[in-house]
Amino acid sequence: MSYKFDNITIVGGGSSGWMTASTFIKFFPNKNITVIESPDYPIVGVGESTLGQINVWKDLLGIEDKDFMRETDASYKLSIKFTNFYKKDSGAFHYPFGSPYYENDSSIFPPNDWALKKSYYPETPISDYTKTYFPAMPLIEGNKINKNESGIFKNFNFHRDSAYHFDAVKFGQWLKNNYCLPKGVNLIADSVSEIKVNEDGIDYLILKSGQIHKADLYIDCTGWKSLLLGESLKEEFISYNNILPNNRAWATQVPYTDKEKELECYTNCTALTNGWVWNIPLWSRIGTGYVYSDKFISKEDALLEFKNHLKCNPNRNIDELKFKDIEMRIGIHKRTWVKNVVAIGLSAGFIEPLESNGLFTVHEFLLSLIKSLQRDVFTQWDIDCYNATVKETFNSFAEFVSLHYALSNRDDSEYWQDINKKSFAIDMLNEKMKVSDAYLNLKYRKMIAAAHPTGDNAGIHCIATGMNYNMLDKIDILKIELSNPMVNYKNILDSHMEKWNIDYEKRLEEAEKSPTLFEYLRDNIHN
Repeated sequence: MSYKFDNITIVGGGSSGWMTASTFIKFFPNKNITVIESPDYPIVGVGESTLGQINVWKDLLGIEDKDFMRETDASYKLSIKFTNFYKKDSGAFHYPFGSPYYENDSSIFPPNDWALKKSYYPETPISDYTKTYFPAMPLIEGNKINKNESGIFKNFNFHRDSAYHFDAVKFGQWLKNNYCLPKGVNLIADSVSEIKVNEDGIDYLILKSGQIHKADLYIDCTGWKSLLLGESLKEEFISYNNILPNNRAWATQVPYTDKEKELECYTNCTALTNGWVWNIPLWSRIGTGYVYSDKFISKEDALLEFKNHLKCNPNRNIDELKFKDIEMRIGIHKRTWVKNVVAIGLSAGFIEPLESNGLFTVHEFLLSLIKSLQRDVFTQWDIDCYNATVKETFNSFAEFVSLHYALSNRDDSEYWQDINKKSFAIDMLNEKMKVSDAYLNLKYRKMIAAAHPTGDNAGIHCIATGMNYNMLDKIDILKIELSNPMVNYKNILDSHMEKWNIDYEKRLEEAEKSPTLFEYLRDNIHN
């Protein structure tokens, strides 16, 4: 049986609700699209830091950077920085956006030339890895912006390989007022007080005002409450706390003390005793928060630890800051599309803030949903295909985030010691199959050892290398050398290293001539 969806109702505003409305009004302009936005419930505001894939979504909708950046307090982002994740006081490493640049004809050690360099020269710092492979690193380290018109930064496309820091609440409101309402989306400012269910899913809604509202397709954007999918349809929620240890966060907004220095072109994630802190620099202020597990520390002690971390900047007045306590629901519903209800955003599931995935699942799930509705009707086949697709997307990202914990060697607290004991098992699409840490280890080793760090596995390379987990160790390299005794790998490597250094110096010279992030935003966006 096929179902029409001429009337689409999105319950919940916020960034996920208005991103959903924007997507539907773009691809289904002749449908009757309504957003029920409650004035009674606060918006969580998850997603101040985004990933490069958001560019695909906004390009499909025809949204330009300058359209929204000024009104959403936005800045550009080129990387994610991880500080003290490997060990306490171990320093930092980057995961830059985009695919690494690698000259195919320069390969001397097909799996990974840099591993050979690290083996021959053990003193090579971990930071050299991204300097070697990621052309934008001189920009990132110098906090510069360059659109790469000269082509010096080979394989770096600014539009493709950048993302945004912005106020998620303001972004949702910008979409509402500048995209959705002008294009014909209907807005009902009211709360849902009662939900009537029938054999096909949601029958109709009763609003606080007494109005009865009925639709063909309901989109649940009610946050962690999951009012439609979870509470009304009783769809099972699968917790991922077995591989993702955190379940709470303290968040606040910090004013700049030295804006030109503190306005960085990357999200900084700093591991602490019982979790980690995000640092997201927007144009006018910094968004920051402490993600932790209440299994190991009370929320009062976590707040104290967070404040002590913020005091590392002696110019900050911590007493003037307002702190928000957030309880996170980590995992995903067994199915995110059930009958005539689809959950998008937090109502569907949430991994945790690490790797900036809050809005990632929103736009990726939405694009999958639009594809599933392309025939202008939907069947159970479309529902099943959608559920399988988004579950795979979610699981893959959850595995990736879990890798940050699985590879850590921190043991300075009960929290990190417990992480070191975890098996990191996860339910996959076939829920009878358990994927163990041994499988994950084998999976990541194969992915990294089989090819250069390109495309989707670039992030795994960066995280593994940053955690000093070299997929090709001295034994692997010795085997290659013994099987090719006539090849002097070290001499060849030395000549390649000379070329790498020359290329890096050229990029560094170009970066030094480029405007800082502050200067670029001041002159081109927030002028």
